[in-house]
Amino acid sequence: MIRTTAELASMRKAGRVTAEMLEACRMAVRPGVTTADLDTVAREVLANRGARSNFLGYHGFPAVICTSRNNVIVHGIPSAQEVLQEGDIISIDAGAIVEGYHGDAAITVAVGSVPKRVERLIEVTKDSLAAGIAQMVAGNHLHDIGRAVEEVALGAHLGVIREYVGHGIGTQMHEPPNVPNYWPGRAGPKLRVHEVYAVEPMLTLGGEDTVVLPDGWGVVTADGTWAAHFEHTIAITDEGPEVFTVMDGTP
Repeated sequence: MIRTTAELASMRKAGRVTAEMLEACRMAVRPGVTTADLDTVAREVLANRGARSNFLGYHGFPAVICTSRNNVIVHGIPSAQEVLQEGDIISIDAGAIVEGYHGDAAITVAVGSVPKRVERLIEVTKDSLAAGIAQMVAGNHLHDIGRAVEEVALGAHLGVIREYVGHGIGTQMHEPPNVPNYWPGRAGPKLRVHEVYAVEPMLTLGGEDTVVLPDGWGVVTADGTWAAHFEHTIAITDEGPEVFTVMDGTP
């Protein structure tokens, strides 16, 4: 959908709250912290900013963030029994609603020191998101985004999750169209000014196959390899892509 200037302003506010949730969680990550502790941190940001969670209660989801550790790709449920350990990585996915509009973003954080190959997984996943965002210019095509993500990932010999994708976003967290993190064999529709998308590459140290955990939410790699996940909510503007899910003052 083409958003009005007023709608974009509300989405920008939701994006800022989402970014603040993630930054507060990132600062709280350390060995000994539970994933439920991180959820509490995110709830405090929502309360302080007068925003609502778009995760809590979504199809019954019980938390305001997803916490996906090591081989968990996405949708991990925070738990008081899940304690972060030195050498883990944790992907944190968060969202907020402000004035009826949604923000959605994710980061992956190392818990203390991690092996070089895991550091590289995190950095390449972040770089692949940046490459996708760079394609978000009016007149380009939707699937130019995924092609750019995939090129970065495959160039680093990492797996690209295909079963879970990005999406349109606005008055709902998930709106059409899907935004795959790979080239699906066709260009897709042209990108237009004032469209907004959530782009979220998920890369692995191994393959692309996934398994859903018995809780019905957490998604793990079928081969047990670790995964990283980054996401931003981005608007297409006359000046180029604008990332909404960043802290105030971020270039």
